[in-house]
Amino acid sequence: MSRARRVWSRFPDVISCILGLAVAFGTFDGASADALEALPDFELGVVLGPESEPDVDRIRVFKSERRLILLSGDLPVYEYEVALGGDPTGPKREQGDERTPEGEYVIDSRKTESDFHLALHISYPNAEDRRRARKRGVDPGGAIMIHGLPNGFGLIGAAHTLVDWTDGCIAVTNEEIEEIWRRVADGVAIEIRP
Repeated sequence: MSRARRVWSRFPDVISCILGLAVAFGTFDGASADALEALPDFELGVVLGPESEPDVDRIRVFKSERRLILLSGDLPVYEYEVALGGDPTGPKREQGDERTPEGEYVIDSRKTESDFHLALHISYPNAEDRRRARKRGVDPGGAIMIHGLPNGFGLIGAAHTLVDWTDGCIAVTNEEIEEIWRRVADGVAIEIRP
């Protein structure tokens, strides 16, 4: 099954969770998709206002906390909730394991044309990842990114974090990836912790 097909196959679970919450809170009676707007708003984790515009020189991801932080020096300046790969525990070891990598990488390119709303490519696999994969006789995989939601699903917003649904990438809302895209330059270091 292709990567895109596996990712898309998890999205019904996300939509079911959202609709289940909406029904539980009495905000969705099934009559109208407009009722989805009645779900509680999730705040972006902005620590400093847009007038501050600090230079982001590092990204840190805490997988166990489902949290991505943009740093300026040692100061956290923006924070986001994220969804990870469908099997998030442990580092990525091979193509198709649905794990998000752990280690030191950099943002090495950007992608505007994809199945997702903007994407920043992470330099996985690094030399150590390739060495481990060679030793095990497997393909380490690749195409790991920080990206927005699948095209056409932007209205799901922050509720996407209810389920780890990616194939190993780090997902945020469309508004959040636009903000990250503006603040993070190519070459910025990213540390992904367990």
